[in-house]
Amino acid sequence: MPELPEVEVSRLGLLPFLPGQRMVNAIFRTPKLRHDIPAWLATRLTGLRVDAISRRGKYLLFDCESAEGGGWLILHLGMSGSLRLVRTGTPAQKHDHVDLVFARTTLRFRDPRRFGTLLWHEGDDVVRHPLIATLGIEPLSPVFDGDWLFAATRRRSVPIKPLLMDSHLVVGIGNIYASESLFRAGISPLRAADRISRKRYRILVPAIRSTLETAIAAGGSSVRDYVHSDGGAGCFQLSCAVYDRLGEPCPTCEQPVHSVRQAGRSTFYCPRCQR
Repeated sequence: MPELPEVEVSRLGLLPFLPGQRMVNAIFRTPKLRHDIPAWLATRLTGLRVDAISRRGKYLLFDCESAEGGGWLILHLGMSGSLRLVRTGTPAQKHDHVDLVFARTTLRFRDPRRFGTLLWHEGDDVVRHPLIATLGIEPLSPVFDGDWLFAATRRRSVPIKPLLMDSHLVVGIGNIYASESLFRAGISPLRAADRISRKRYRILVPAIRSTLETAIAAGGSSVRDYVHSDGGAGCFQLSCAVYDRLGEPCPTCEQPVHSVRQAGRSTFYCPRCQR
């Protein structure tokens, strides 16, 4: 599933091309992705100018304006979605469900599993939308620090790794990035969140930030169908220390990497280096 780095890479890839451009057409080849696509949405989008593209968690937010008043296009890539900028008129393939047509290019949304989301929010208060309002703190924001995470995890006896993946606490830390961040911080993914000291959280938060920033610089992680807006693939997974390396030597101590299931996901870690 595309996580924060993949979504941020997609956003950064769109910024040189779309802000300031107006949609001349919107084409929907399916009536439903994860949610129904309103029949009126194509008409509502036509003529709107994209003023900015922001990100909240794993949602891309297109700030759209018009003479009659604007709103926000909310897009989530789902499990296998990707965005491509293609030449207008390029024939659509089987899973190309949405085209947002601009004068100079077309933004195409491909989603083989159709778990993605495309919604319209009228007005300027997108932060109040139900999908956005319940999201946790941004891990790349200045307010996310070790003291905040220490305070937020008191009385939370669940293991730290699945807690880091809880979007109501902190957004965008997917399975790969949680495993890698905990390895960098030397913290066992099995340790209860409320049994981790403030000092160790002050180590973990920079490790999370560094892991995410490294992944963004590398173009994200190409898991299954993920690609970014120019059609290229991310390569962060090629530099993972423990993720998907069961039985391989730990890069620090050379002991075999272990794996365990947590909340239905595979967790990879080094039992010697992570305590």
